[in-house]
Amino acid sequence: MAAARLLLLAAALALLACGGPRAGAQLSAGFYSAACPAVHGVVRQAMSQAVANDSRSAAAVLRLFFHDCFVNGCDASLLLDDTPTTPGEKGAGANAAGSTFGFDLIDAIKTQVEAACPATVSCADILALAARDSVNLLGGPSWAVPLGRRDATFPNATGAATDLPGPGSGLAALVAAFTAKGLTSRDLAALSGAHTVGMARCASFRTRVYCDDDVAASFAAQRRQGCPASGGDDALAPLDAATPADFDNGYYQNLVAGAGLLHSDQELFSNGPLDSLVRLYSTNGAAFSSDFAASMVRLGNVAPLTGTDGEIRLDCRKVNS
Repeated sequence: MAAARLLLLAAALALLACGGPRAGAQLSAGFYSAACPAVHGVVRQAMSQAVANDSRSAAAVLRLFFHDCFVNGCDASLLLDDTPTTPGEKGAGANAAGSTFGFDLIDAIKTQVEAACPATVSCADILALAARDSVNLLGGPSWAVPLGRRDATFPNATGAATDLPGPGSGLAALVAAFTAKGLTSRDLAALSGAHTVGMARCASFRTRVYCDDDVAASFAAQRRQGCPASGGDDALAPLDAATPADFDNGYYQNLVAGAGLLHSDQELFSNGPLDSLVRLYSTNGAAFSSDFAASMVRLGNVAPLTGTDGEIRLDCRKVNS
């Protein structure tokens, strides 16, 4: 019995020595309750003003959070600019072509947080709080955000090019991408509902509206009017045309009607294993909101840097000197 305990202890120590699985175990909603209790109000006020000025700011910040967490975990590596020796993540893969344009807003929030609590709150935590507030300010759910992340000291441009699912991804690829981050198919179905807000470029949905067999004819015809068969790559269309500035379950209603804007969206409702969840969310907004909030917490727990790993960046665009 004693020998068995010693073996278990040795195994536990070995796991700790190797760093263990980078889950969100060390994160806590009250992490800044003593060091920077003002951070929640500062972020909320800044996001409220930004969304009042342009509701698309909310979708932009939410997209930043997703794209950050899917590469190296939720460590603000996406926010780092290129340097002469190290390419950043901003121009790689699905981040390219200006699709993640909320960086200036995060910079502005960071400046305000630094004024209130110098060198205390990480850019990764600011992004997590801003993403939650983005959803809630557009009428979506709120949730307690586990905090205590630290910031990466290097980007991963290669990971940004390989780990982020694209608008043309099939269901198997989407499930595999989420599974690789420790997320489930239910998380995939719920988190994809973020596409109830925001815009997409013609280049990302052209094939969908001109070539896919499962697209509603009237929807395809409408979207083609603003997205020519060639050229016009940067023309924008709302991901949810009915309520583009409301965080609701309209996205799922679109999928059931064959009116998902992206191929990757419609894949969730394509006579496959997620059809039942899509139907549930399309008729039960409360079920969607509850699952979305829970999945956002799980997403935020993907491989955070905690303890003495990483740093508290003073400028979200560059590592501390």
